[in-house]
Amino acid sequence: MPLYKTLNPNSQTTVKIWKIEESYDDLIQPISLKPESLKRVLGMKSELHQRGFLSVRHLLAEFGYTDSDLFYDENGKPHLKDGKHISITHSFTFSGVVVSDCEVGIDIEKQRDKIGVIAHKFMDYESQYLNTDCTDYIRKLTVIWCVKESLYKLFATPGLSFLQHTLVIPFEIEDCETIAWIDYNNRKYDYQTTFLEFEGFTCAFALPKS
Repeated sequence: MPLYKTLNPNSQTTVKIWKIEESYDDLIQPISLKPESLKRVLGMKSELHQRGFLSVRHLLAEFGYTDSDLFYDENGKPHLKDGKHISITHSFTFSGVVVSDCEVGIDIEKQRDKIGVIAHKFMDYESQYLNTDCTDYIRKLTVIWCVKESLYKLFATPGLSFLQHTLVIPFEIEDCETIAWIDYNNRKYDYQTTFLEFEGFTCAFALPKS
C-alpha cells in the first residue's frame, strides 16, 4: 500500500504514516540500502520487523531521503545528514516518520488490554486523573504511553525514566492533543503533543511548546 496518512502540525513539521501490507520482497526491491542496513535487516529473525524496517525506508523516500541520509548516534537516536530532526516508529502493521526543523519524537502502538498490567511502571501523576473504570481506559493509557515514548525518543538521554521524569496533563480522547512535561536534573521542559487513532492503533508525536 502507498502512504497511509500525512499530517502537517506546523509549517516546519511533517508526519507520514505507512500501512505495511506489502511482502518483504516487494518492500526491499525498490530501495537501496547501505551495507550496514542490509546486514541489519537480514539479521532480523522476524519478518514483521524486517517489513517494519523496510517500510521506514519507503517513508524516507516519501520525504526525499535515502537510507544513506540516515544515521544513528551513540544513544540510538536517528539523525539526518542535512541537519533536520527525525523520529521513527513502527508497530505491527504501521510505521511512522516525522521530520521537523525542531526536536521531535513519535510513537505508534497497538491498543491492547495488556498495557494495563504495566501501567504502574510508567504512570505516577497520571493515575490521579485516569480512572480504571472508565470505558476508554485502555485507549487513554495507550495515549499516555505513546506520548511518553515520544518524549523519550525526543530527549534521548540515558537515565530518563517514564515514571520519574515525565508527566502528561489530563486530556480527553476527542481533544487529540495535550501538554506533556519532562522534569529531569532540576530542569523542566514542556511539549505540545498530538495524538490520533486508526484501525486499533494510537500514534502520538511531541514537539517543543512554542
